Order: sequence, then structure tokens, then C-alpha cells
Amino acid sequence: MYHQYRDGYLEVITGCMFAGKTEELIRRINVLKYAHKKILVFKPQIDNRFSDSQVVSHNGKAIDSISVKNAGEILKHVDNQTEVVVIDEAQFFDREILDVCESLTKAGLRVMVAGLDTDFRGEPFGVVPDLMATAEFVTKLTAICTKCGSPATRTYRKINGKPAKYSDPVILVGAQESYEARCRHCHFVEGKPSLEFKMEEVD
Repeated sequence: MYHQYRDGYLEVITGCMFAGKTEELIRRINVLKYAHKKILVFKPQIDNRFSDSQVVSHNGKAIDSISVKNAGEILKHVDNQTEVVVIDEAQFFDREILDVCESLTKAGLRVMVAGLDTDFRGEPFGVVPDLMATAEFVTKLTAICTKCGSPATRTYRKINGKPAKYSDPVILVGAQESYEARCRHCHFVEGKPSLEFKMEEVD
């Protein structure tokens, strides 16, 4: 099945919301198109914020994609002509995506995956950390903190303009109406357990 040569590998593009993950994914796809590579692009059905049939970045760049219910469906679309498989919003897939990526790379395909590395709580998001650990290449992008302008690595969720609660569901599909990019120091989640530590002053 698929290719018989050993040149497959996995690359992950990650970071917080508004860091430009999908934009970078689309840029790489366009470069590969110039090389006349056979590319298949996938997205989870749950992500229908901008389009049902396209991967769309927050700045409006778009590229045609196949919407799938689960990671296993990806394999049904791949044939021996496929050279590159692209998967956006990986955090919405379950652990089956790990096996799918492993199968595709071992079959000799280049696999590009984009997804959030942390959720609105600031904690590892789903399978993305596992994908990062098993990837040959990882690109971590940052945004700009909406509060202080520092490099943002966290995704802040707001409900009617107020901070989300730690007990809220992890998955809530949304864009600027629900989320902001924040740095470590400006990120806040109501009710999140924390360990306070202060450096002791030395006389």
C-alpha cells in the first residue's frame, strides 16, 4: 500500500491561536505545488468556522481540503499517487491520528500537521504534544499578546468578555469572538489551581 521507499517523515507546526499556524501550512503547501507534488489536505469536520471544504487562516488565506469525521478516514483518500498529506487542527482528533501519521510516514509520505499545543487552560492539548514528540521537525510559532505586546504562547478564552472558567469544556470552536493570544504572564483562567512562589530577598 502506498509507496515502498523510505523517505517519509512527520513535521508539526504548532503554537497558540493567532500565531499563523494555518497560514504557514498553506505557505508550505503552495511551495510544494510549484514542485508538482500530489498533495491531499484534511481537516476535522468539527472545524467549520470559515468553511466546510477549505482550510482557512485567520487572515483569510484558504486552500481546498477534505473534511473528515475521524483520522481513520484520511487513509481512505490516500493512494499510491499521493506524496504529501496535510492535516490541520490536529488537536480535534483523537489518538488514532498518531497511528495514521505513523502509517503514512512509514509508507514513505511526507506528513505535515498543524495544531494547538496548549488549550485555553494553558495545558497540553490532546494529541498534539505526542505528535510533537514523534515528529522529525517541529515549528513552534508565537503570536502577539493582546494585553502587553510580548510574544504570546497561550490561548485565552473569554465568555461574554470575561475569563473562561477552568471547569469549562476544553473544546469550544471559535475565533476572535471567543479567544485572544496572551503571553504567559497575561494569561488567566478563572479557578485554575496554581502554586505561588516568591523569591526570598537576600540581605
